[in-house]
Amino acid sequence: MKNITIAIDGFSSTGKSTIAKQLAKELKYVYVDSGAMYRAVTLYAMHHNLISEEFFDRDKLISVLDKIDLQFKFNASLGYAEMYLNDKNVENEIRGLEVSKFVSKVSEVSEVRRKLVKQQQQMGKNKGVVMDGRDIGTVVFPNAELKFFITASAEKRAERRFKELILKGDDVTFDEILKNVEYRDHIDSTRKDSPLIVANDAIEIDNSEMTLEEQFDKIYGITIKTLKKD
Repeated sequence: MKNITIAIDGFSSTGKSTIAKQLAKELKYVYVDSGAMYRAVTLYAMHHNLISEEFFDRDKLISVLDKIDLQFKFNASLGYAEMYLNDKNVENEIRGLEVSKFVSKVSEVSEVRRKLVKQQQQMGKNKGVVMDGRDIGTVVFPNAELKFFITASAEKRAERRFKELILKGDDVTFDEILKNVEYRDHIDSTRKDSPLIVANDAIEIDNSEMTLEEQFDKIYGITIKTLKKD
């Protein structure tokens, strides 16, 4: 079967990364978590006191973008690539609620988006890639052969995220998770540069009441039909 580009977009905490990893593994494709890249830039900004609850020094962040090196390095024991920021593994650190609070603000910066989109397009230039994010099917790969848009209710997404963080030992409440989900939805959908929208040719899937297995079976079935088309 031919190699194609598969774009998976959608709101935060819809399980995009989980399904994208599964799909890439099954197809033996390259998996790219574009959100991890934005989270890593956000972490850099936090570590260098460029963003907090009180302020965001956008100009300073823009001026140091060339000092931010992002790489995915495959972890054989896990079966997927992890995010490295300036040669340091930050996979666990970028998944916390603190980074989640600021990542949508950092993602609004056009210069950040241009840097990361260029890298993402380079990663997928040979096809055979599954990439998830917010603007993969609309900006990064507008000509992707297959596009999915994943959604779910804010309450269901907050519930899933809350359980995930509690299992990791994080001290969080459901209300603050729900507030963060709704805040990110607003920022992602209303930003001027590459807002989160459904591509005209994307297949929408609401997984509010679906198990991971049901979601994978549906998406995998659609993918195989697409791959078998002449």
